[in-house]
Amino acid sequence: MTFAILYRPELREYNFGSGHPFEGDRFEVFPDFLQQKLPKGNNYQIIPADPATDDDLLLICRKDYIDFTKEFFRAANLGPVSADRFSQFHSGDNFPARHPGKIEEAARLSVGQAKAAADLVQSGEYKKAVSIGGGLHHAKRAYGEGFCLYNDVAFTALYLLQKHGLERVLILDTDAHAGNGTMEYFYEEPRVLFIDLHQDPRTIYPGTGFADQTGAGPGKGFTVNIPLPPYAGDDSYRLAFESIVEPVALEFQPQVIIRNGGSDPHFADGLTNLGLTLEGFRMIGEKTRSMADELCDGRQIDLIASGYNKKVLPYAWLTLISGMSGIPVDLKEPEPIPAGLQTGAAFKDTKKVVGEVKQTLKDYWTSLRPR
Repeated sequence: MTFAILYRPELREYNFGSGHPFEGDRFEVFPDFLQQKLPKGNNYQIIPADPATDDDLLLICRKDYIDFTKEFFRAANLGPVSADRFSQFHSGDNFPARHPGKIEEAARLSVGQAKAAADLVQSGEYKKAVSIGGGLHHAKRAYGEGFCLYNDVAFTALYLLQKHGLERVLILDTDAHAGNGTMEYFYEEPRVLFIDLHQDPRTIYPGTGFADQTGAGPGKGFTVNIPLPPYAGDDSYRLAFESIVEPVALEFQPQVIIRNGGSDPHFADGLTNLGLTLEGFRMIGEKTRSMADELCDGRQIDLIASGYNKKVLPYAWLTLISGMSGIPVDLKEPEPIPAGLQTGAAFKDTKKVVGEVKQTLKDYWTSLRPR
């Protein structure tokens, strides 16, 4: 099966500068790794997209936020900038370090790629599309944070609802951090089922994504947070998928699946404390593909950018893509697996979390009720 990869070399400009946790070299390392390990052939097509326009961004952002973000980050690329008004629109972790790239322009490219991916999948030209540089799920309508300027995840869903007339969109967030921005966009929206697997928010940024955050108003029950305990590994993720993600998705019957998240749930990531191995990433890709193939004629959009161990990142990204596409790739674990992970010490705590989530949401989903 040929799938689309949305990518342009200019993504390397999504670089917050020397010493910042998010630098742009990932967008040079991964394409080289991809073509070395998975030659193009009939497997995939790399497709360039146009950056998002101001009109595109107005679908997800307030105009004053767009104007400030454009002006500030373009100035930052040219030299030192004043922090005046910055805190009105962005958190401190978005403030660039020395010698940043053209961050705002690259952020527009991520949204433009999301738009192109949605069009390609809905036209039927491709069943599956991957946007390299996507998944900037912390950004909100008028506030950027967590290394995110514009929320391409939210854009993809809103664009599919408004431009393509869809009625049921599933967003599956497997990033290690809760997608607080995405959750805020759709907290009252019953047309979007937002399922978020992430590290326990008591132990990690952004401090949201608790099991009792389930939506509001007409969207009550359509936000499903699964806060996994630290060091949760492959068995924990499998349990969460089979006990919650898959049955709720089946009940919802989405018309497309948007999955976002990169390599940061890996056990060797530098900023997180989860326990996935490459086999766990492959499982996520395979299970998401299986749901898409069963429920929405294969239509799936993957948005991938995160990860903070540069040695692990290309391996985990490609393993996700391998699982998503069904194209086998033989990759060996780039770091030794800690002995503690193999004992499944976090699995008992995961069982408790799964039970809590099911209890919290059983009034909204029959598939989560005791049998």
